[in-house]
Amino acid sequence: MSKTIEMIKKYQPYNEQEEKDKQFFIDCENIEQILTRDNERCHLSSSAFIINETWDKVLCIYHNIYKSWAWVGGHADGDDDMMYVVKKEIGEETSLKNFKPVLDMPISIESLSVIGHFKRGKYVPAHVHLNVTYLFQASEDELLKIKADENSAIDWLTFDELLSRSTEPHMIPVYKKIIEKIEKLKINR
Repeated sequence: MSKTIEMIKKYQPYNEQEEKDKQFFIDCENIEQILTRDNERCHLSSSAFIINETWDKVLCIYHNIYKSWAWVGGHADGDDDMMYVVKKEIGEETSLKNFKPVLDMPISIESLSVIGHFKRGKYVPAHVHLNVTYLFQASEDELLKIKADENSAIDWLTFDELLSRSTEPHMIPVYKKIIEKIEKLKINR
């Protein structure tokens, strides 16, 4: 049994979207190759919502494929430890070295539709990312570096800037949900 699916089974959904997506994750548990992109219908991915020390900005990349400002993240590629996966992606996509998780568990789960696109000259058909999102904190002072084959810019955006600069309408409710959760965490810290 997948370590990630076991974690998802323990995850407490925040809203109806997470309730339905949690069930979708569980329903996909026995699908072959859920941990790799060899499964061209659905596979696991992990994302990072990286906030600054004052909890009012998020570190975003300008994603080359989607032509949009977005969070950092990537595919499981065979690894069943989503926290490890996303930490690796943070380093690769931003060169950020000093960051720490705010929570041990994901801040969000979501099934994300991915439109068909070309990557490195190969067509990738439309599919679903079974995505696990973690919340991290980092300093705005650290030197950042783009990963030219994936992104063309990196910046700390206010939450409102992220919502206005994202050109992916299906991501706006996901980002709003996470921002709402952060605001509640901020009150209780």
